[in-house]
Amino acid sequence: MAQPVASHAGKRWLWLLVLPWIGVLLVPIYNIDQPRLFGLPFFYWYQLLWVLISAVLTAVVYWKTKPAKRTSGGQS
Repeated sequence: MAQPVASHAGKRWLWLLVLPWIGVLLVPIYNIDQPRLFGLPFFYWYQLLWVLISAVLTAVVYWKTKPAKRTSGGQS
């Protein structure tokens, strides 16, 4: 079961997850054809780039907010 973020400082990391929303929801910024990358219009490779950025940001937020492992107090 998921554990809640323990500290207020840990909750700040969650704001990184807003960046992909902003980058993808502002369609007029990337609704263009040029520049092309490997023959793909900017519209498509910009969105694909955000998929990769989102994965990296999600991993960073996970690592920074996951609770520390508990040691089992000498029990085996």
